[in-house]
Amino acid sequence: MRLVFMGTPEFAVPALEYLVNAGYEIAAVYTQPDTPSGRGRTIACSPVKKTAQTHGLAVFQPISLKQPEEVRRLVDINPDVVVVAAFGQLLPQAILDIPCHGCLNIHPSLLPRYRGPSPVAASILAGDDVTGVSIMLLDMGMDTGPVLAQESMPIIPEDTTGSLTNRLARVGAQLLLNTLPVWVEHAISPTPQNDQEATYSTVLTKKSGELDWHTSAVDLARRVRAMQPWPGSYTRWRGKLLKIVEAAPLPELHATQPGQVVIIERGKAKLLAVQTREGLLDLLTVQLEGKKAVTAEEFLRGQKDIDGTLFPS
Repeated sequence: MRLVFMGTPEFAVPALEYLVNAGYEIAAVYTQPDTPSGRGRTIACSPVKKTAQTHGLAVFQPISLKQPEEVRRLVDINPDVVVVAAFGQLLPQAILDIPCHGCLNIHPSLLPRYRGPSPVAASILAGDDVTGVSIMLLDMGMDTGPVLAQESMPIIPEDTTGSLTNRLARVGAQLLLNTLPVWVEHAISPTPQNDQEATYSTVLTKKSGELDWHTSAVDLARRVRAMQPWPGSYTRWRGKLLKIVEAAPLPELHATQPGQVVIIERGKAKLLAVQTREGLLDLLTVQLEGKKAVTAEEFLRGQKDIDGTLFPS
């Protein structure tokens, strides 16, 4: 079986590694173009490109697969299957039509739930107890194609988008290996998605991480976990960004307005909490702009006058 792999971020790496280790012929790897990264704006390549180069695989980085020359190139490669995992581009019909066994996509949700670009964060934001991975046959829609296989897995209370994505990546890679040979042997009947049950995730931006203290503490704690590692959750303190790295809801109620800081003494310990619409949000780990991340107690030692002040909403 001759494969082409398309993927870009760390989520896609286990699938590529599993395919290589299983002995599949990877005729080419497609990934997004290199981009400037970091304060020095040095050019950085994607995790998938690094992995592909480690294994000596041919790598292509087209700006768009809609260009006629890109269609011709894939026709010349002549793959039996194209495997897609968080590639970052929608595949045009001309590309979808090339492999004789279609284009299979690894999507980190139980479709039709959370179609779109940020399904893992969406599942945490919603407070779901269970998520999973779907192997689907790509069509021209946004994650609308029929499903070939699914596997569920629990979301644990401590999960961030980063930790949950890592687990889903490994589950998805193994599910792909289990599904691929059965699909090629025509032993799977694709299951159309029920569009009436579909929900959608949205693109995360830096603004997605800003905390609105008029929300409940439970929802804010979920947002903190959902926005890790990117874009991160934050508020503002003395004109600087204050990143909230870890937080947990507290049931206590105080006669203060949303956004007001409350210092709670628990024995010798001090908690840095913020009043929300419903309950307090206990800030466990914070990072002031230009500083390293510290525990709340360490932060309070240097910010003794924060008690009673108001964070913006």
